[in-house]
Amino acid sequence: MKLKLDENLGVRTRQVFLDAGHDVQTVRDEGLQGRADDTIYQVCRLERRCLVTLDLDFSNVLRFPPEPTAGIAVLRQSHGMSVGTLAALASQLVAVLATQPIEGQVWIIEPGRVRIHQSPSEDKP
Repeated sequence: MKLKLDENLGVRTRQVFLDAGHDVQTVRDEGLQGRADDTIYQVCRLERRCLVTLDLDFSNVLRFPPEPTAGIAVLRQSHGMSVGTLAALASQLVAVLATQPIEGQVWIIEPGRVRIHQSPSEDKP
């Protein structure tokens, strides 16, 4: 899968995705650090890359609709974020990506669970 890691994720997290066989680019590598969230969102849409971030702003489906994207994954930890915690959350995301597609969805990855935003059309019986 094609992923773009936001500037708030480092080398160790990137390696988790590379080891799993994903095509990974980073905001830093592309000189996009410090750019507005709207810019990062649009770049990911154009490149058809799933955005992986710590920025909870990307979970706002009104501002960043997931439907036209390759997906948005927000890594969340309630009690302090360490490098080890990030690697564990990234590994958890890798495991879920192996079982279901993220395209057009927002996933919130928390220790032990993944919350998936369902679009209004998916909520209908």
